[in-house]
Order: sequence, then C-alpha cells, then structure tokens
Amino acid sequence: MSDDRVAVFEIKKYMVIWRQLEEREFAGVSARIRGLVRCTGHGGGENEDYRLDVYFLSPDSEVPAPQVDVANRRGAIFMEISDIHAFVDILRNERPIFGHLRGDYPQWTSVTTTNEPVGSGDEDHRDGA
Repeated sequence: MSDDRVAVFEIKKYMVIWRQLEEREFAGVSARIRGLVRCTGHGGGENEDYRLDVYFLSPDSEVPAPQVDVANRRGAIFMEISDIHAFVDILRNERPIFGHLRGDYPQWTSVTTTNEPVGSGDEDHRDGA
C-alpha cells in the first residue's frame, strides 16, 4: 500500500488462546486479558507476514489504546471478553476477511469483510458457485 501509515492484509489464519487471567501493560495501561485471537495473513501481493492480535479483556480491565506498528506489520486491538464468540464466528463463517492496521488513526484499526449483497448466505460464496 502506498501510505506507510496504513496496511491492509487478508487474514488467512487465526488462533484462539484462552487465559485464566494474564495482566500485561500496554503503553502504561494495565490490561486484564482473558482471551486472545491472533489473526495472520499476507498483504496486497506481498509475501510478508502480517499480524493483528485481538485481546479480549475481563469486565474489570482498563482498556488500552490500539497498538499499531505498520513498519513491522503488527497491531493489537482490545475488546470485552463477551465479544469473543461473535468475533470468532465472523472468522469462521465469512470470507474474505481483512485486517486493517491504521498508524494514521489507530482507533480505526479493524477486521472487516467485503461488501456483500443483502440476503447472501454462505452457500452463495462457495467455490464454483
């Protein structure tokens, strides 16, 4: 991508990690981590690995600001633990899915699908359809 403050990559794999409780500091904010979903993939025609870690926090946790390092193709965002099932459901059932690392506006760092027609289901996107 031409803007070195922004990177978009297609998520090809994910890994779910559950924690009893891990306390870790991010930019001076102490986060209480219960789960992590690590999303990995490749960016636009490049063979470089990208990673976006989505941390799921306990309800009593402080919420750190998103962490973005576009130069090293890494990012982290933080959500409540109650959102983990919906997040993993999107990864399991949609494609393609993209990670957006936003060094220009870190709060816009995200995971997205593409535009889909209203009413389309999984059967509409199978190979050969």
